[in-house]
Amino acid sequence: MSCDLTTEHTGSVSRPIVRRRRGVSTVATDRVVEEFPVALVFNGISHAVMMATPLDLESFAVGFALTEGIVERAADIYDLEVFMHADSAQVQLTIAQPAFLQLKGKRRALAGRTGCGACGIESIELLDLQPQKIARRKGAADVSPSAIESAARELPDRQILMRETGGIHAAAWCKPDGAIVEVFEDVGRHNALDKLIGGLALRQEDMQDGFVFLSSRASYELVRKTARMNIALLATISAPTSLAIDIAQRARMRLLSFCRQDGFVEYTSLGLSRTSEMADEGTGQRAE
Repeated sequence: MSCDLTTEHTGSVSRPIVRRRRGVSTVATDRVVEEFPVALVFNGISHAVMMATPLDLESFAVGFALTEGIVERAADIYDLEVFMHADSAQVQLTIAQPAFLQLKGKRRALAGRTGCGACGIESIELLDLQPQKIARRKGAADVSPSAIESAARELPDRQILMRETGGIHAAAWCKPDGAIVEVFEDVGRHNALDKLIGGLALRQEDMQDGFVFLSSRASYELVRKTARMNIALLATISAPTSLAIDIAQRARMRLLSFCRQDGFVEYTSLGLSRTSEMADEGTGQRAE
């Protein structure tokens, strides 16, 4: 895997502004997040153009290939090259022939807007809304409330570009005790998650030994991508959608949203039944 850094990017750029406060105007500069097209090319054929922040594109491409089901494992990616330009980037991947033949069979022209979760889908049948149940190890989803609260407390300090620009999403990998191991940022929440998954895969991280924490809402595709990687718990700062909850239920994933330093809301029966059992044990009553 290699990277042609024709142009260096930091994830943010300076732009001239006029700041108005209490009727006073001041000419200054501000840092804004970078956003431009990134083409993903598989075995010489362009598959997707995503609007993304030009950082960690190797991880992004690997994560996209995994979470979109293009390859089953990172080992199916034989080579990867990143070509950076002034206002665009291209990632060329060489994947195993069986995976490429399958991709050609269900190829979609995907022109991805920043927050796009299903851009370019040609029919409803291609949405893939029936995830397999997560084959998790015993206890993989048993994360305590204090772990969620700890992650919520730590994440803002780890969002470097967010502090600089105020306009970027973050995806964090957390250990079962809530300690944040790694954070990836991107202007698109789906991209941030793909970068995180790709980074974990490249490091051969055990994705049963922790959970994902997102700075965004829980949309259906974020849940679907996480479930495809067999991750047992997804936590988000903002609200879930109805389809996100349904897919989490089908996958038997714990879905927690409105995660704060003082609590969260759980939306899946997996966690609800556990809470009910704990309450029954505390009162000495047996659930009917």
